[in-house]
Order: sequence, then structure tokens, then C-alpha cells
Amino acid sequence: MYTGIVQSCRPVGAVEKKEGLYTFTIEFPDELLQALETGASVAVNGVCFTVTRIEERKVSFDAIAETLALSNIQFIEAGTQVNIERSAKSGAEVGGHILSGHIVGTSELVSIEESSNNKRLTFKGNPDWLKFVFEKGFLAVNGCSLTVAALDRQKHQFAINLIPETLARTNFALLKAGDPVNIEIESQTQVIVETVERIMEQRFPKQSPAA
Repeated sequence: MYTGIVQSCRPVGAVEKKEGLYTFTIEFPDELLQALETGASVAVNGVCFTVTRIEERKVSFDAIAETLALSNIQFIEAGTQVNIERSAKSGAEVGGHILSGHIVGTSELVSIEESSNNKRLTFKGNPDWLKFVFEKGFLAVNGCSLTVAALDRQKHQFAINLIPETLARTNFALLKAGDPVNIEIESQTQVIVETVERIMEQRFPKQSPAA
């Protein structure tokens, strides 16, 4: 479980790319290494990974084919800046919203609007999961819990606003148009929407066209 509060933005170290498997390392600061063990869960750009090895400050992870196909981890290189969050301990304060680290796919950055101390990012969404997104609702982007500022279902687009603290703590300041970000939808909203859809389908089944 994660809370969507990014703890650090760190550069990827070495990346070993094999068919269907990437092994990569990230050097952790002292505060993120405390009590970290192999087998622990860490969110990297919002994707839940298992720690496979710890050598001094270097922490290793494996990304399998499904993870690579769904996420922007497929594009990482040495030096790529990624958002990091350790899994939440029991009783931890939830400053964002509850995340599982299971993303639904990526979303392309369409445009960036900047004004004094403000930045708005607009993304292209996938209709398959955009139905679970609502204005002022929660959405996790690259592992960061954010509020949906605007939504255009006809264009399949949504926007988020970023304050200076978020820009300083995450990799959002590095994004440019065309870049993909990882998306995790809010699970409770998904359950509600899918339950309503199922009930409506049961009560009002679609009629087959007459032969």
C-alpha cells in the first residue's frame, strides 16, 4: 500500500535490458534505506516493485514484460529521474489517497500551461479507464496523488495543477509534451462505477437487434 506522497526523485543507475526483463538499480538516500530489506515493496513512478538486492546504497529491481508493456519503465535509461515512495507502514498518515501500485497504463502529456507559481499539465486519457475519472476526484500520476482539475470526455483529456512543492519533489518539472506518465485510477471510484454498470445491465439488458 502507498499513499501517493512521493518521498524522493532519484536517477536510475545501471539498467540491464534482456528480452522481457529489465533489471535496474537506484541509489537511495539514508532516509529511504532505513529498515529496507530484500522482498520489500517500493513504488517507482507509481509501479509497485519488489526489492531484489541491496548493495550499500544501491537498490535493485526487476521489471517483467507485463510491467514494461503497461508502464513508462520501458523507457528508462541510466540517469532517468523517477519518483520513489516506500510502502506505507501500518497507521501511516494518508496525505494523498490509498494506492496499490498497480497502474492501468500510460497517458501522454499533451500540453503545459505555466503562470506565476503555477503549472497545469493536460494529458490524453484512454476511454477504457477515463470513465473512472471525475473532476476533483483523485488520480495517481507517476505515483503522485493528485486532484483532477479539469476533464474533457469528448477529447479524452484531463488536466492536473501542480504547486511548487510538488514540482520540487517529483519528476513533473522534467516532463515535456509527448512524454508518457503512469496512471493508477482510484480504486473506490472504479468499484462504484463498475457496480452501477453491472446493476444497470442486469435491470436493463441490451436488446439484440431483430433478425
